[in-house]
Amino acid sequence: MRPGPFSERAVILAPTGRDAAVAENLILEAGYFATVCEDFDHLVQEVEGGAGCAVIADEAIKTADLRHLDRWLHNQPVWSDFPIVLLTRHGGGPERNPDATRLRQVFGNITFLERPFHPTTLVSVVGSAVRARRRQYQTRTILEDLSDSQALLQTALDAGRLGAFELHLPDMRLEVSETTKACFGRRPDEVFTFADLQASVHPDDRAQRQNALDATLTTGVDYNVEYRNVWADGTVHWVETRARIVRGLNGAPKTLVGVSVDITARKNADIERDKLFDQLTYERSTLAELTATLEERVEQRTADLLKESAARERAQEQLRQAQKMEIIGQLTGGVAHDFNNLLMAVMGNLELLRKRMPDDSRLQRLLDGAMQGAERGASLTQRLLAFARQQDLRTEAVDLGALVRGMSDLLDRSLGPRIVLSFDIPDGLPQARIDANQLELAILNLVINARDAMHDGGAIAIKLSSHRIEKHAGTLKAGDYLKVSIIDDGEGMSPETLKKAIEPFFSTKPIGKGTGLGLSMVHGLAEQLGGTLELTSTVGQGTTATLILPATSAAPVVVDEIEPERQEVRSAIILFVDDDPLIAMSAAEMLEDLGHKVIPASCGRDALDILHSAQPLDLMMTDHMMPGMTGIELAARSREVRPRLPILLATGYADLPEGVQLDLPRLAKPYHQAQLRDRLEQLLG
Repeated sequence: MRPGPFSERAVILAPTGRDAAVAENLILEAGYFATVCEDFDHLVQEVEGGAGCAVIADEAIKTADLRHLDRWLHNQPVWSDFPIVLLTRHGGGPERNPDATRLRQVFGNITFLERPFHPTTLVSVVGSAVRARRRQYQTRTILEDLSDSQALLQTALDAGRLGAFELHLPDMRLEVSETTKACFGRRPDEVFTFADLQASVHPDDRAQRQNALDATLTTGVDYNVEYRNVWADGTVHWVETRARIVRGLNGAPKTLVGVSVDITARKNADIERDKLFDQLTYERSTLAELTATLEERVEQRTADLLKESAARERAQEQLRQAQKMEIIGQLTGGVAHDFNNLLMAVMGNLELLRKRMPDDSRLQRLLDGAMQGAERGASLTQRLLAFARQQDLRTEAVDLGALVRGMSDLLDRSLGPRIVLSFDIPDGLPQARIDANQLELAILNLVINARDAMHDGGAIAIKLSSHRIEKHAGTLKAGDYLKVSIIDDGEGMSPETLKKAIEPFFSTKPIGKGTGLGLSMVHGLAEQLGGTLELTSTVGQGTTATLILPATSAAPVVVDEIEPERQEVRSAIILFVDDDPLIAMSAAEMLEDLGHKVIPASCGRDALDILHSAQPLDLMMTDHMMPGMTGIELAARSREVRPRLPILLATGYADLPEGVQLDLPRLAKPYHQAQLRDRLEQLLG
């Protein structure tokens, strides 16, 4: 089954209640495909036919016969690790459910989701599972291509009558092809060990062959030797063996890979040539040409075999790394979206409390501390969303040189007097397609990282340059780019530290001095913008962090620095729509505190009923991710009823569906009352 809508769908089995219908609607609204199954046998049939993941309620498996699905899961090919989301009752998660271990053994790649679940969490979990399944399909294609290449190589070996072998180190375990066995007079079905090979070598050639093997194992030089071997019938035959060392990830010798060819005929010809040298000059030159051709063929085939081996190991390592990062991204993205909603309620109530609190300095300090904690939480969620590539970006054409020059005062204040900061910004650079605010934070983050690597002071240079990619490479498409390089002369990083530097929560700073999300946030932002982050470092010589960002030919956006006069906003009647009671209460209080009248609605359908009524309304403010009907869908329906009604979309969910036609004003959660007031002034002023 090739990747596509059918093979990436979610199959759902929830036989009781409305869980199946709710899950199907949420998944379809998020832009994925879903199929609801009637019973367990139906689910197994759909999984075998091709699917991206399975969503199963735990009551559906209590009496079901799991053997059929267990066999299918255990017989998956090496590239496949089918994801299953198990909907459990409250308190039925893995930490409180004694059956969780048994279910993990049966299902393998399983995620537990307790009910009632938040719609955003279900969509995030299913989306991550489908993306992971899509990468598995891509890995299958890679492995199929490798298999085809290996088949072509085997055909070439057979055509040249070359036998392949692998000697696994250090236990000297030998694997040989049928052609290699034939070189030593063995049948295809006979066992042929390394000890058997040693015993078959002619006594007069054993020392020469052993010396060549020892040199290869100790120094790594290519193994190239000709020697005689004695067959079981007593006849003597010549064999030529060529091989190279393949090293493991730790650099130690792992396998000796090579080819063998029976050269008895050639050796006999050499003997006859020596006897008839004067008469066989032409034959001698012809034989020399044949020998040279054979040597080139052996060298080429040996090299091809060693490429193939390295490519297979790289593909497997890339698969493991992609699966690990996908799981971490799934967890951080889901947590960050839910945490945004909690911070919205906390920050809103703290702001209202500040206005109503008596003039008490001690209470004021406590309130300031609580607000600072909430602000730090909001900053942390932005880093989590940046790592998970789910933050809300507003990309536009920006003069990157002007942006960096404009940061000089901020950077100087952040670095202090012991750091010398310099700029290398050439003229004539193209515009960058970026989110200016987010990029400023990323550059500041990289500069502070560089400062922290220079305990005794030093120099930091920020260099801009243009960059052209001619063809697709890694995550970057062909096209024009800009490079922003932050270069320090600090202590640098070891290869081991450099390899882990962008992994989330990895930090070399002491506990409490860093979250380990700085570089992973910058990396996630760069990839979300269509670029990447590259790191190079040498211990004792410093580090270079390079942001590669997409360029554009569009004219740069000019920002008017003159702040407009604040307009007096009339009291308005606002329809507020949000399914979370905490956020609804907090936001309604903030709106009423600003002098507005609030008409609440807990879902899209309730809001439509109010829109169809005679209730006067000046503006509608709505969340996006709501069960049954999203904020985008509600906005589209409201335009049919009240086409002139202003709409404000307030949401912490960045991954809006692709192809959305409505261009709605947005307010990112969590927000302050001042931000809410400014947005309302723009829409109602």
